[in-house]
Amino acid sequence: MSTLPRPTEAGAGAVRPLTRIAGALPTVLSSLLAVAIALLAGGVVIALSGQTPFPAYVALFEGAFGGRRAIAETLVMATPLILGGLGFAVASRAGLFNIGLEGQMVLGGLCAGLAAAWNPGLPLYVHLPLALLAAAIAGGIWGFIPGILKAKTGAHEVITTIMLNYLAYRISTVVIGREDLVLVNPALQATQPAVDNASLPLLLEGTRLHAGILLALLAAVVVWFLLYRTVFGYKIRTVGLSQGAAAYAGISWGRTIALAMLLSGLLAGLGGAVDAIGLHGRYYNVMLGLGFTSIAVGLVGRNNPFGVVMAGLLFGALASGATRMQNTAGIARDIVYVLLAFVILSVSALAVFQQFQQSRRQTTRARGMTYDRAADEAGEPLVEPPPPPRTI
Repeated sequence: MSTLPRPTEAGAGAVRPLTRIAGALPTVLSSLLAVAIALLAGGVVIALSGQTPFPAYVALFEGAFGGRRAIAETLVMATPLILGGLGFAVASRAGLFNIGLEGQMVLGGLCAGLAAAWNPGLPLYVHLPLALLAAAIAGGIWGFIPGILKAKTGAHEVITTIMLNYLAYRISTVVIGREDLVLVNPALQATQPAVDNASLPLLLEGTRLHAGILLALLAAVVVWFLLYRTVFGYKIRTVGLSQGAAAYAGISWGRTIALAMLLSGLLAGLGGAVDAIGLHGRYYNVMLGLGFTSIAVGLVGRNNPFGVVMAGLLFGALASGATRMQNTAGIARDIVYVLLAFVILSVSALAVFQQFQQSRRQTTRARGMTYDRAADEAGEPLVEPPPPPRTI
């Protein structure tokens, strides 16, 4: 009986990385197409406002990448968004919509600011990790609460996280407003300045670029490894795809989503910490909206850790280039928010279109109507047909 040729182990090992890269190309190209569509739509809006789009985009690009300081500012703006976007991606992979990133980042920044303002004389390699750990624990607890409520009572995470957002605001306001707490400055609505041994060190002199960007990139690698190279990551992705399949495989749905929300809040808390003790040198009781922007970063990054990094850089570039665009081309900063909205809409529309095409392709394949060579080459496994029954 003839059999299909099987690739050797060496050949399979060599082909597999190329297959994965080829399979990721459509996602990368669709994201670039979405950005291009958003820029075209934004150009139309700029033209309708009576301005010229080309000089505005030139100023935007120069403000984001036109020199050492501009690139540093882009990375600074992207750092907390990358960490928050990673937190959103982890929750999304478990089938959850963590809209409570804002509150988790607020409490993470608050606890990091308080820990950094405390001065017991600890060295840098002890005090700085302690401040980051305080932020991670605070954000993790604030993410674990809606996760455990979802697991035990079925309470929807969107409702509980929104409620916890407002509670986090109130906690921050109460703590910062205390006159008897030496670690805060109520008149400035902030914590006391972080001591040198608890501040993220600068990476480039003359800029605001701090070591938080290294922490964000390291977190992206760790999250990727956790999601795609560990049993726990497999459980998260299985629960997110199908609760029934997870139960059939013996995976505890409640425990997995609670831990996923814990990890999501932990990453968001670190995002608040790097903004507080890395960029500002203290925590300010101001609603910056970083958590809500991080949701958009996670969506644009397709909940992939490295996609989140690229989306964070895109949002950081738009934020850092907005000032240059306003000063040089006379374009209002609100146009940047319009561009961000167009990016989100374009990415979402293309993602829905791709899902529709994929479901249609799977349906036709299941009916035996067509053979999809493109999907075959993207790395989907071939199923060898069973041999015909033996005749006696």
